[in-house]
Amino acid sequence: MAHHHAEPQVTVLPPDTAKIKKLWMTALILLVITVVEFIVAFTIPHEYKDARVWIFVIMTIVKAAYIVGEFMHLKYETKFLMWSILIPIIFIVWMLVAFVYEGMAIGVAR
Repeated sequence: MAHHHAEPQVTVLPPDTAKIKKLWMTALILLVITVVEFIVAFTIPHEYKDARVWIFVIMTIVKAAYIVGEFMHLKYETKFLMWSILIPIIFIVWMLVAFVYEGMAIGVAR
């Protein structure tokens, strides 16, 4: 009884240039936002510290939303699923801001 072992055939597919282009575009967008953050950090004077903090917070939220949309594929999901994830997150962030604000007010009152 002869055993015949055939070598497995390996098929190499060509690279998906559309996906590669999308990935580089995503990296470029995140790089631009990060560069703007560095520019804000090193060019806005210390007197405008509150404005600088709010710019950082807004840009961080934009970057986080973009990352979640692209890499976690949330922007490709149905609108119901997207909102069922985003609405609780919005309320959690609002709750944290309220707690910090109230905690700061209590600390000042003492």
